[in-house]
Amino acid sequence: MFLKILILILFFAVMIGVGIYCRKTANNVQGFVLGDRKVGSWLTAFAFGTSYFSAVIFVGYAGQFGWKYGLSATWIGLGNALIGSLLAWRILGRRTRLMTQYLQSATMPDFFGQRFNSQALKVAASVIVFVFLIPYTASLYNGLSRLFGLSFGIDYSWCVLGMAILTGIYVLVGGYMATAVNDFIQGMIMLIGIVAVIISVLNGNGGFTAAIEKMSQIPSEAAPGLNGAFVSFFGPQPIWLLGVVLLTSLGTWGLPQMVGKFYAIRDEAAIRKGTFISTFFAIIVAGGCYFLGGFGRLYGGVIDFAPNGTPIYDSIVPSMLQTLPDLMIGVVIILVLSASMSTLSSLVLTSGSTLTLDIIKPAMAKGGKSMSEKSQLLSIRLLVVFFIAVSSVLAIIQAKSSVTFIAQLMGISWGALAGAFLAPFLYGLYWKKTTKASVWASFIVGVLIMCGCMYGTFTKTTFISPFFSSPINAGVLSMVAGLVIVPIVSLFTKVKEQEKIDKMFGCYNREVTVRASTSLMDADEVKK
Repeated sequence: MFLKILILILFFAVMIGVGIYCRKTANNVQGFVLGDRKVGSWLTAFAFGTSYFSAVIFVGYAGQFGWKYGLSATWIGLGNALIGSLLAWRILGRRTRLMTQYLQSATMPDFFGQRFNSQALKVAASVIVFVFLIPYTASLYNGLSRLFGLSFGIDYSWCVLGMAILTGIYVLVGGYMATAVNDFIQGMIMLIGIVAVIISVLNGNGGFTAAIEKMSQIPSEAAPGLNGAFVSFFGPQPIWLLGVVLLTSLGTWGLPQMVGKFYAIRDEAAIRKGTFISTFFAIIVAGGCYFLGGFGRLYGGVIDFAPNGTPIYDSIVPSMLQTLPDLMIGVVIILVLSASMSTLSSLVLTSGSTLTLDIIKPAMAKGGKSMSEKSQLLSIRLLVVFFIAVSSVLAIIQAKSSVTFIAQLMGISWGALAGAFLAPFLYGLYWKKTTKASVWASFIVGVLIMCGCMYGTFTKTTFISPFFSSPINAGVLSMVAGLVIVPIVSLFTKVKEQEKIDKMFGCYNREVTVRASTSLMDADEVKK
């Protein structure tokens, strides 16, 4: 117990120390929100990865989908690495950095407002971010409850409070740069921790081969005729598995807290290097989490079940860890704390800056009052505190109520944000003919689909069909709908101020002058 407490104290001290160290970079809005757009490849790649993978992944998704799909759940982690990281960096990274710098936008709603010359779009996007990031933020805490109870016997409410206060301190003091540096430290802990946990769990089941043999003997309710369903290549439900892969991988392209990392990266060289670092991180962390969760069925005798016989998915991974040595449990606690705090800091910083820069500041300007740099910083910090407080309260209420699945809140939030934003953001970066009307259509359809799914979930009614009653599949539907609707609506509506749009897209090919020592020329070029 002393050793576990000591590890926690050291972890907390480092996080706060980083916040204090980075306080000089948080003296203005650009520094506080984007680190003055000077963040290097390693920090950005780890910030992207740690914001991506939280306790929701390690405890909620790994447990739930590992139970349902067995070892084929590893495909989710590989999809996260290849689609959610590699392709996201390759397709969005450079264009996002250049376009947002040209437009001088610091948030995704501001991008929509500037790109499509619409204050109303900016406000609408800000409201969507505000509404759907809060339940996502609340879901981050839940992975800690059982783990802290297992290790320390501490009430869940105190776990939430401690995590909220610590995250709030270093975000408020050091802003984006403190978040990025802490994300790097937390990311290293996650890399080492997940490998150590997998080795320990497999050893506890007699090794990899023995664990596979045990899994192959467990029958599947979803595919009773398939022998060894939980060790098969695509598992017992490949179509449902595909839905999870798409939402958790392609969905990141439309999440403001993820795309925002590209706003702050230093240069194109950092983008190229960050692409590979981020992908490697995702393969180890996401692939490792889902691979670990794939062995959850081996613990069917010790996990918790609801009164109707359904497994409580949030209990699966903690149950797998009960037999680990105390030191390893301490490592897991830090791993999950790191995963949760890194995502929490990113979300509250995104929410606070969006509400200040995209709603409060324009509203004051419309009323004839300007908002000073100092006032903007104060507003962002106060809103960060507000979002942390609200999400903490929601997390505690959720834990005491009948809503027990981490994945449920996250699925609805991801689906609404990705469904509304992914298509217009992607087309807005690449296609000059994307129109304001098409963006509105994507916003409306994406949010309506997920609201319909949420209504069906809580009223126990069927949404469209049983397949789309799942927040995961409804989220995929909302993303696909946006990708289809935006080009169709754009073809039937007109782009205004075409000359301005052409100039805007010119930022991708602007000419720069460099010294010969920086860009070496061949002999013919020197003669010219």
